[in-house]
Amino acid sequence: MIKNTTRNQKLGWILFLVYLGFLIYFLFFAESFGRDSMQRGYAYNLEPFKEIKRFYYYRHQVGMKAFLLNVAGNVVGFMPCGFFLPIVSRRGRRWYNMTLICFGLSLCIEVTQLISRVGSFDVDDMFLNTLGGILGYLFYHMVQQIRIRRRKKRAEK
Repeated sequence: MIKNTTRNQKLGWILFLVYLGFLIYFLFFAESFGRDSMQRGYAYNLEPFKEIKRFYYYRHQVGMKAFLLNVAGNVVGFMPCGFFLPIVSRRGRRWYNMTLICFGLSLCIEVTQLISRVGSFDVDDMFLNTLGGILGYLFYHMVQQIRIRRRKKRAEK
């Protein structure tokens, strides 16, 4: 695997692993997100869009910061996943593979949160995380298009 990888893929792997380390820290160990104590019972939401609506309706009570942290944080938190997967894996260059991988990673995280009772299992989070992966993938394609245009301009000179 290492012999057949380009310099950009090796850098992509390093950045992807660093990203995963930060993701694991924030989702399971960050005290600022209330991850310091174990919950007594299982916390879960299986109804799509329930938590998103709840955070939106009560945004004045919980604060706009909590609303943005929940909604935008889940989207932005998974954008690097969608960006780095096509760099580190050829399979990740297909949009449907990347979408399935992002969904699968999100599902693993949510199940781990449910089992370990750190955080909560939430289908809304899986939806928002997958959306973030898709947006990261679109950003990857935009960057690739810019790189292709620059190469063509250099070749013309």
